[in-house]
Amino acid sequence: MWQTYYTPTSVDEALRLLAEHGPEARIVAGGTDLLIELERRVRQARVLIDVTRIGGLDQVALDKQGIIHIGPTVTHNRAVASDLLVKRGFPLAMACWQVGAAQLRNRGTIAGNLVTASPANDTITALQALGAQLTLRSVHGERFIALTEFYKGVRQTALAPDEMVTDITFPALDANQRGTFLKLGLRRTNAIAVINAAAVLTFASPPQSGGGNDQLPRVSQASITLGSVAPTIIHAPEAGQVLTGAALSKARITEAAELAAQTAVPIDDIRAGADYRRETVRVLVRRALTSLGDGTERTQYPSAPPMLWGRTTGRFPRLAGKTICHHDEGPEPVECNVNGQNVVVRQAGGKTLLAMLRDDLGLTGTKEGCAEGECGACTVWMDGIAVLACLTPAPRAHGTHIVTVEGLARDDELHPVQQAFIDEGAVQCGYCTPGFVMAGANLLEEVPHPTREQIIAGLAGNLCRCTGYYKIVRAIERAAEA
Repeated sequence: MWQTYYTPTSVDEALRLLAEHGPEARIVAGGTDLLIELERRVRQARVLIDVTRIGGLDQVALDKQGIIHIGPTVTHNRAVASDLLVKRGFPLAMACWQVGAAQLRNRGTIAGNLVTASPANDTITALQALGAQLTLRSVHGERFIALTEFYKGVRQTALAPDEMVTDITFPALDANQRGTFLKLGLRRTNAIAVINAAAVLTFASPPQSGGGNDQLPRVSQASITLGSVAPTIIHAPEAGQVLTGAALSKARITEAAELAAQTAVPIDDIRAGADYRRETVRVLVRRALTSLGDGTERTQYPSAPPMLWGRTTGRFPRLAGKTICHHDEGPEPVECNVNGQNVVVRQAGGKTLLAMLRDDLGLTGTKEGCAEGECGACTVWMDGIAVLACLTPAPRAHGTHIVTVEGLARDDELHPVQQAFIDEGAVQCGYCTPGFVMAGANLLEEVPHPTREQIIAGLAGNLCRCTGYYKIVRAIERAAEA
């Protein structure tokens, strides 16, 4: 893992550290991809520079020229909750909603998803369809690059070792434009894409709501992008060309879907075969275009998605003062509040928050189930927001308030969710239970009386190997009733 962990309080300081340490350093925000890559030795980084405590980098804004700006620490859940993105950048909002589950989306960032450069990453497909551009900054200045030119191969980008993504921009969708994003995974949530697809259509005039494809104005421009079917996210230009110059008819949709499938150059891997991927491209592109023609592309987007933000706004507090440096053998300790008690942990560098809680603080209620953010057994609250301890660097906890399952009970009285799990018999082997309890309790902090659909969505990041979901859901319902 890493040896030195910096927490700067300004972009200039982050860039100075990046220039000082060169290729040995990596910018880290959510770390949901990077920590796995470091653990698996896919990437090497002796120094991590955490930019998540710098103020002003987590904004989504629209400028006077109609350009949407997304800061480098905007998380997937912040995008899901953005009215601006839902209204005028819908393909990106939909893609972010389908990234992992709530605990992962609370830490993972759009910029991190772009820099990881996996051909299966969802937000890249959506942003390329929207015509996105990146601002890259170093101590030497800024440069701008189209997202299509940013990728050089599988997990390879044009980002120099001393550069940081400081802005993501794209033109906001106008009244005469519609866009969407679709994804196929091996399960409904928390799945890497078998394939994904995005489409943005520009019509000669604003389409009327309802009425079907036959009453739509002609398409003047079409952008169709595909993920997980080539070494990088790709456009399907022939498919877009066949749609332009005429109304969006069923025949043109069918032809465009066929051309998109021919554009794909997929491989056989553990998730799917190449032939299956080509056929799926045809199906998803047809579905995407049909929904854009019908005006039904937003029907699958949740009206009130649970974020697992508790009583917060989903923003982590910034850090004021000087840059903090944690070294695996250095004197700077991690100081934080855990379950209402101030704690000091020395030599916490190079380890995750999960390891710090279990090994240094003896709080073994937080479990390690998968170590890659897929099971939810390590769910804790950081500054009131549910996160995955296995994908959070321990130094990131400096100056925060952490709550684990041991801290839910108060004055020898169990939390209502804990009591409901007992009353409903929602515990089987018990290994996953702390994660479910933490996710469920956070959900009720945010939505005191959730619908059954909100409960299921809020627990989507937690896996029960005993398949005890019915009683778990019922326990959350019972706690809400109480």
